Amino acid sequence: MNQNKILIVDDDPNIREVLSVLLGSEGYTVDQAEDGSIALEKLSADPAVDLVILDIMMPGLSGVEVCRKIRETSKVPVLFLTAKSQDQDKVEAYTGGGDDYLVKPFSQTELLMKVKSQLRRYTEYQGKAISKAAPTIGGIVSIDAKTRAAIKGDKKIPLTDKEYDILQYFMEHRGEIVENKALYEGVWGEKYLPSAGNTIMVHVLNLRKKLEEDANNPKLIKTVWGKGYKVE
Repeated sequence: MNQNKILIVDDDPNIREVLSVLLGSEGYTVDQAEDGSIALEKLSADPAVDLVILDIMMPGLSGVEVCRKIRETSKVPVLFLTAKSQDQDKVEAYTGGGDDYLVKPFSQTELLMKVKSQLRRYTEYQGKAISKAAPTIGGIVSIDAKTRAAIKGDKKIPLTDKEYDILQYFMEHRGEIVENKALYEGVWGEKYLPSAGNTIMVHVLNLRKKLEEDANNPKLIKTVWGKGYKVE
């Protein structure tokens, strides 16, 4: 029996019911919330939730606002489920702390693939330390595998799960040019499509804002134009 718990947040009762039946049939424990405020109350009362599936367009708090509040206290993966499909909407969702994005209408196969991918990464890395010594980039940034944070000097910098995974991937490939395709398939665990380039760009920008002295003139995570990224 699958022990993962998923919280579905959507103002449409039909969507909640369809998702509950689908995920329940896969063995997941499912809870529902009809708006953002109820979702935050449920997460506060039960922090053992392993994944939040979150609609963006809801009355009251929007999904992005809910996600930002979740990120104040939790690193639980957030899968946005929405009818909005423009790149600008995706950028807003990822900037708000989301981990993945699924546009309505969606196929059951695609939903389950994304759910399994997020749960696998979350449960695989949660609380686990890396056995080998943690590398550094630029000689000044390392990672704390137990808390999945970055360490710069004597300062601990909180990261989202996706930011941590990207930083870890960069560290494992220091000195190499990391192409978008390799980065996406290595971190997201999915086949790379051209549209994924914007997703990568947003996450790397967020990571630079946290690690670089000047995100617009990065010294640690360098862009190799036309190819990808490189760290030393």
